[in-house]
Amino acid sequence: MNLDSDQALVSIVIPTYNHADFLKEAITSVIDQTYSNWEAIVVNNYSDDDTIEIVKSFSEPRIHLFNFHNNGIIGAARNHGILHARGKFLAFLDSDDSWLPDKLERCLQALDENTDLVCHALHCFGDIEKNVFCGPASNATFDALLNKGNCLTPSAVVVRKQAISLVEGFSEEKKFVTSEDYHLWIKLAQSGARMKFINDILANYRIHAGNQSGVVLKHLDSVLHVIQSFYRENKHTSILTSIKIRRRYAIAYYGAARAMQKSFQFAKAWPLLLR
Repeated sequence: MNLDSDQALVSIVIPTYNHADFLKEAITSVIDQTYSNWEAIVVNNYSDDDTIEIVKSFSEPRIHLFNFHNNGIIGAARNHGILHARGKFLAFLDSDDSWLPDKLERCLQALDENTDLVCHALHCFGDIEKNVFCGPASNATFDALLNKGNCLTPSAVVVRKQAISLVEGFSEEKKFVTSEDYHLWIKLAQSGARMKFINDILANYRIHAGNQSGVVLKHLDSVLHVIQSFYRENKHTSILTSIKIRRRYAIAYYGAARAMQKSFQFAKAWPLLLR
C-alpha cells in the first residue's frame, strides 16, 4: 500500500432503484473487500421493492442509507452520495454490478501521489458476455475523450474526492442522462486530473435491456449533447474543428448503429450508419 492511500477512507456511492436482488450482491461484494477502511453510501430513489430491508439486513455500521428523489437523473443521486461522503477517495458502484474482493486494495495501491483517478477492466455478463479493458491513458486526455469517445465506466473507477469537487461533480442536466459519467470524465481531464489504468479485471458489469432501440437512441442523444456542450466553449470554430466535430458525430452514430445491429434491429441500424 502506498503512503498516500494507506488507511485512507474510501466512500463508495451506490445509487439504486428497484434493484433489491442485484443490490444484495453488490453490497456483499463490498463487504468482502480485502481493503476494510470504507463506507458505503446507498442512495435509494424511493424504491417500491424491498431495497430498504435488504440494506438493513446486513447490520453493517459502515453502510449508510439515504432516501433521495433523483427525478430520473442518476447524476443527482451520485452527487447526493458525494455530499455525504467522508472519504479521501470516492468509488462508484452501480447497484446491478459487483466487485472482485481485491478491487479496492488494487486501486488504492495504484493511487500514488501522481494519480487522481484509477480505472480497471471489467467482465461484462448478462445479455452479452465479454471482458472490457478501459483506457489506455492516451485515450483519457481531454482531446481524446471528446473526439474519440468514452473509455471509462463508473463501477471501475476510484478517484480523489478533491478532484471531483474541483469540477463540481456530475452534471444534473436532463440532456446528459445516460452520459453524465462521460461528461464528468471530460471535465476531469480538462481540469488536469491525472488518470491511470490497470488491465486487471476487478468488477463484474451487468448488461441487460441493452437491446431496446429506445435505450440506444436516448444514449446517442445524450452523447451528442455532451459533445456539443464542450465544443460550444470554442466560439471561433475553425475548419479543422468543424471536421473534428463531424468525425466525432460519425463515431457516435456508428456506435449506436452497431448496438442496433447486435440486437438484430437492422432496419433501425441502417439510417444511423448512413448518418
